[in-house]
Amino acid sequence: MDNSLIQAFTVYALPVLFAITLHEAAHGYVARFFGDNTAYMFGRVTLNPMKHIDPMGTIAMPLILYFLTNGAFLFGYAKPVPVAFGNLRNPRWHGMWVALAGPASNLLQAILWTCIFKALGEFAGDSSLSHFLVLMARAGILVNLVMFVFNLFPVPPLDGGRVLVALLPTKAAIRFAGIERYGFIIVMLLVFTGVLTNIWLRPLVSAIIGLLDLVFSFTAF
Repeated sequence: MDNSLIQAFTVYALPVLFAITLHEAAHGYVARFFGDNTAYMFGRVTLNPMKHIDPMGTIAMPLILYFLTNGAFLFGYAKPVPVAFGNLRNPRWHGMWVALAGPASNLLQAILWTCIFKALGEFAGDSSLSHFLVLMARAGILVNLVMFVFNLFPVPPLDGGRVLVALLPTKAAIRFAGIERYGFIIVMLLVFTGVLTNIWLRPLVSAIIGLLDLVFSFTAF
C-alpha cells in the first residue's frame, strides 16, 4: 500500500465515517418521528457506523476505483435505510422530509467542519498534528458537501428524486417515480460520462464553499 493511499485513508476515514453514518441515521430518525418504525426494527436508527456500512459500496468499490483511476475518481455508497413510506402519517410530505434529512445532516456537518477549519487556521500551531487536523477538517467539508449536493440530484432513488416526486402533481409524480427502477443506471451513466460532475456537482459545491467562506469571513474568526 503506497504512502499516498495511507495518507488519504487517515485523513478521510473519520469524516467519511461520520458523513455516511449521520446521513443514514438521519433518514431513520425522521422516518420514526413521522410514524414509520421499519428502520428502527432493522437496527438502523443508530449512530453505530457498522450498521450502515456496505462492504461492497463503502469499502470495495472506492478502493477499486482509486486504483483503477490512480485516485482521480472515487464513488461509493452506504446501505440505504429501509423506509416504508406507506407507514408515514402523511406519506407524500413526510416522505419528503425523510428524504431531506440525510442531505441536511451533511450540510450541518460541512458547517461544523468549516468552524473547525477556521478555528485551526486561527489558533493552531505549526505542529504535524495541527497540519493533520487541518487536512481532516478540509476533507470533512468536501466530503459532506459532495454528499449533500450529490444526493439532492433530482433522480430517484436519490433523495433529490424523492423530494421532486413529493413536489410534482400527482399524475406527474407517479410517472416520474416509475423511473426509480432505472435510477441507479441513469446516475451511474451521468457520473461516468462526467455530466453529473461537471454540470451539477462541481458548480454547486464550489458555490456553497464560496458562500461558507463569505459567511465565516464576517464571524469572529
